[in-house]
Amino acid sequence: MRISALTPWCRLHALSEVDPAELRAMGVRLVLLDRDNTCVPRGEVDPAPDVIAWCARARKQGLRLALVSNNWSLAALRHTSEALSAPVVTFALKPLPFGLRRAMDGAGVPAEQTVLVGDQLLTDVLGGSFAGIRVILVDPQTERDVIHTRLLRPVEARLLEGVPYGWERAHGKRTGKAS
Repeated sequence: MRISALTPWCRLHALSEVDPAELRAMGVRLVLLDRDNTCVPRGEVDPAPDVIAWCARARKQGLRLALVSNNWSLAALRHTSEALSAPVVTFALKPLPFGLRRAMDGAGVPAEQTVLVGDQLLTDVLGGSFAGIRVILVDPQTERDVIHTRLLRPVEARLLEGVPYGWERAHGKRTGKAS
C-alpha cells in the first residue's frame, strides 16, 4: 500500500536531470531547492558545478529559485545562497510546511506554480505534500548523512520500492500537489 503523501510527483537521479524548460511549460514559476545532498554534498560547502549550471539554465527559463533548508549552519547556508544566487529560508523544519510557505510567500508564487527538489522522502516529499506543492525526489549526492537521516534512509528505501525513475508521473494526470 502506497501512502500518497509520501509519493513524489517525479523521481530522478539528480537535479541536472530536471529540465527547466519543461517545468516552465508545465506552469512552474518557482523551484524550491533543498541544500544538503541535493545541491551540496553533505559535509561540503560548495555546490557542484552542474548544480550552478542548472540554476543558471533555470533562471534563463524565467524560473525563480530559493533554497529551503533544515540545516542550522548559517554560514554554510549563506555561502550556498550566494553561490547559487538564490535566497534561502533557514530553519525550515521540514516536513512542517512553514518554511516552504515562507519561501513561496517571499517569491509571491502560489503552491500550484511551485516545485520542490529534494533528496529525502520523510522531510522533502512529506513537507511538500503538507504545503500542497509538487516534489521531485532526487538521489542523495553522497552517502554521508547526519545520524538521524542515516537511520531513516532504509525506511525511505522501503517506502520507495516500486516508485519508478523518470518524468512519466509528472506528465500523467498528477499535476496538483505531490501525491
